[in-house]
Amino acid sequence: MSRTDSPTTPTKKNSMLGVGAAALVGSALEWYDFYLYGTAAALVFNRIIFVNSDPVVATLAAFATFAVGYLIRPLGGLIFGRMGDTLGRKRVLVLTLLIMGVATFLMGLTPSYEQIGIWAPIMLIVLRLVQGIGAGAEFGGAAIFSVEHADPRRRGLHGAWPSAGVYLGLLMASGVFAVVTQLPEDQFLAWGWRIPFLLSAVVVIVALIIRLRLAESPAFVAMQSDEHAPVSPVRTVFAQEKTGMLTLFLAQLPQNVVSSINLAFITAYLVGNLQLSASVGPIATTIGTAVTMVLLPVFGALSDRIGRRPVILFGIVFSGIFAFPYFWLIGGGEAPALVVVAIVLSLGLGVGAMFGPQAAYFAELFTGGARFTGLAFSRELAGAVSAGTTPLIAVALVAATGGATWAVSLFIVAACVVGAIAVFFGGETRGRRMSATTVADLKASTGSFER
Repeated sequence: MSRTDSPTTPTKKNSMLGVGAAALVGSALEWYDFYLYGTAAALVFNRIIFVNSDPVVATLAAFATFAVGYLIRPLGGLIFGRMGDTLGRKRVLVLTLLIMGVATFLMGLTPSYEQIGIWAPIMLIVLRLVQGIGAGAEFGGAAIFSVEHADPRRRGLHGAWPSAGVYLGLLMASGVFAVVTQLPEDQFLAWGWRIPFLLSAVVVIVALIIRLRLAESPAFVAMQSDEHAPVSPVRTVFAQEKTGMLTLFLAQLPQNVVSSINLAFITAYLVGNLQLSASVGPIATTIGTAVTMVLLPVFGALSDRIGRRPVILFGIVFSGIFAFPYFWLIGGGEAPALVVVAIVLSLGLGVGAMFGPQAAYFAELFTGGARFTGLAFSRELAGAVSAGTTPLIAVALVAATGGATWAVSLFIVAACVVGAIAVFFGGETRGRRMSATTVADLKASTGSFER
């Protein structure tokens, strides 16, 4: 048995329960932080930080910094991805957790424009940049850590925990903000909005305790002992693993588009275009988020049985076919229950099937020595291109068509076609050896179920 194929059975210290908890909590913190900022940008920052006589300008300024968080994430993926491939997965996961947590906590302490003037928005923008850089490697690192520890036959299931953490973070953020918005407006603007940001310290402490107790990824240890392991992961991934990067980038697009339509655009559409109560969208997305969080491990486990490609393709194809019925169900807003049905189906079946096997699928696209760099950078680049821009594109399409939604549906279909082509021609990855150090060895190991 070669060093690359040495046994890597997790120790008691690194039980899959502990690894799963570390991935779940860290991923939840990432999206708790990001969703908090998006909510605060709409409710608070446009009134006390980005102060302008024109409320539209103030709101645009607040949301511009929200977009900055997405745009900076690929840089974080590249920086910390390289560190994860050279110094170890665990170290980077601890570091990114601290960076994100501290930045979010300090956002809760940011003075208002009235208190320190122009320094208030400057401080918030800097903290948002720091938060975005840290978040750029958090999901990728958690996904890789989970998959590299898992039994090769159960990578899909265990890799789904970071994905579930994304939706747990959204639920946590929406729940906490739902509570603090019940305060009188003057108290909410004075101090109430700060509570959700300060509470992130609790999540950071819990996640740190869990992560610091874990040992390094077995695949990373095996890869480090292999004399053929690359010494420059950035050069390796761009020179030798461009196919994996392109496959990941294109496969990520439909999930980003469909998720952003449901979690960002649809609430504004329901209120602004259909004149529904402001509570309909949040209630529907909360239910859809909860259902999706439960289904993610189910789809991850299914990919362990029948393969990553058929499960992900199901999610993409369903989302493309459902793009028009989605808005037909929502209709004119006469039946709020149908809004819930539309969002639950779109998130639960469409996004759930795409996102559940994603950690295993993306990790299996890359060799052990360049996996963190390739996965984190490609995924976050796709996010910067599609996740942050989809709500703006959808709003523009509805406005350009006089309030109609057919153009948005076509936009979703286009993203799904691109993603389906990428996944179909990208091939099956289930069972690839995590510690493979060359692309040829990686592809040759497909279906071997070796560590």
